[in-house]
Amino acid sequence: MTLFKDKIFSIVKKIPKGKTMTYKEVALKAGRPRAFRAIGNILNTNYDPKIPCHRVVRSDGKTGGWNRGMKQKAELLKKEKGN
Repeated sequence: MTLFKDKIFSIVKKIPKGKTMTYKEVALKAGRPRAFRAIGNILNTNYDPKIPCHRVVRSDGKTGGWNRGMKQKAELLKKEKGN
């Protein structure tokens, strides 16, 4: 795993339940403000449930993609916000 990928996963692990960050916010926090597409590609490779990739959303408010399906992502985010 690359250092950049490790950094992204570390940032995303810290997003609390019921909260979200945008791909751009993750990129800024990682020190790579223009790497938001790379962030999406990195998160798409994750299947570790300890890394809550579903909590990273698009800047326009849409949920964006998720390797387990956009519908499941939206449902999970809604469930987490309700708790």
